[in-house]
Amino acid sequence: MSEERKKRKHRIGIVVNDKNEKTRQVSIERTYRHSFYGRVIRSKSKIVVHDERNMSRIGDAVEIMESRPLSKTKRWVLIKVLRRSVES
Repeated sequence: MSEERKKRKHRIGIVVNDKNEKTRQVSIERTYRHSFYGRVIRSKSKIVVHDERNMSRIGDAVEIMESRPLSKTKRWVLIKVLRRSVES
C-alpha cells in the first residue's frame, strides 16, 4: 500500500439505496458534543459510493474509502461489506 493511500479517509456506514447499477447511497452517522451546551448530537449524511461488483444490498454495513471524483456526485469507493443485512 503506497503512502498516498494511507492518507485517504475511511468511513463505515449503512447502505440505504441500491437501485442504480454500480452505485450505492451510504448513510454515515457521527456523534459529537455541542461546543457550548455540551449535549451529544447525532448527525447523518448520505454519501454516494461506487460499488464496482454490485456486492452490497440495502441494510449492509460497509467500509468505504475516499477516492478521486468518479462522477458528478461520486467521490467514494466501496472497500468491503462488513456485515450483511438480515433480509439479504
